[in-house]
Amino acid sequence: MLMMIVSIIPVTAGAKLMVVGTLPDFASMAEEIGGERVSTISLIKGTQDPHFVDAKPSMILEVNKADLLICIGMGLEDGWLPILLSQSRNGKVQKGSQGFLDASEFIQPLEVVSNPDRSMGDVHGSGNPHYYNSPVEMLKVAEGIYLKLKALDPKGTAIYDANWKRFSERYMKKLGEWNAVLAPFKGTKVIEYHKSWIYLLDWSGYVSAGTLEPVPGIPPSPGHVITLLNTVKGQNVKFVIQEVYQPTRLSNLFAEKSGARLLILPSMVGAEKGIVTIFDKFDRIVSMLSMN
Repeated sequence: MLMMIVSIIPVTAGAKLMVVGTLPDFASMAEEIGGERVSTISLIKGTQDPHFVDAKPSMILEVNKADLLICIGMGLEDGWLPILLSQSRNGKVQKGSQGFLDASEFIQPLEVVSNPDRSMGDVHGSGNPHYYNSPVEMLKVAEGIYLKLKALDPKGTAIYDANWKRFSERYMKKLGEWNAVLAPFKGTKVIEYHKSWIYLLDWSGYVSAGTLEPVPGIPPSPGHVITLLNTVKGQNVKFVIQEVYQPTRLSNLFAEKSGARLLILPSMVGAEKGIVTIFDKFDRIVSMLSMN
């Protein structure tokens, strides 16, 4: 158990609103919308698996200083976020407080399971938590962040309104461009490593033909890969898609045997060099998915 004595650090008049995101995407969007009124930081890097994060003392200090904490929700951070909240001794960002924002409240959940059990693997009863891979869902989250910033810092309303107008107009323009690029490829079949791309596939019209993990959270085995190869034979699977933090040995094997191409997609801001905004992230994903 982490043991640390921390003091509550008050926000002084004129100080920037401290925004802490569990996801780099949240911190990035809050920075664009908040501008000069906010200071932002992410608890994890874009190259890390958000399921498995070490709750470090440095993270406790960041949460202790936060005026707003934005989390993925839907149980994804249950293995590490509660201890950070508990040990931070920051009442402003505890669950149910004004400074706690569960971003999943703004999205339309997919794969909601009534009575999940261990045989299903890493399945979340409230739905699949990987909504941050969909540009449509992340626009909803961005609007939620905008409204929360205004509620916490009403003196900055004019700045938040102006930044949101600029951000949302650019986002809608990019969304139209991304849709146009992928429209000719609707129906393209892919294999997922982990079942984390359902929101992206639902938006893009691509189709999952299976997963390398036999059930979510259980590492793929050579036997399962061979079975999956036989199952999808003749289905013209074009891509194997996965995150940067997942191993590629069996992904490469499947791609080689099936004639598909392995794509390591940036699921988060910071997953690759040069991906520093949400626009960079989805530009890259769309570019990769539209490869011939």
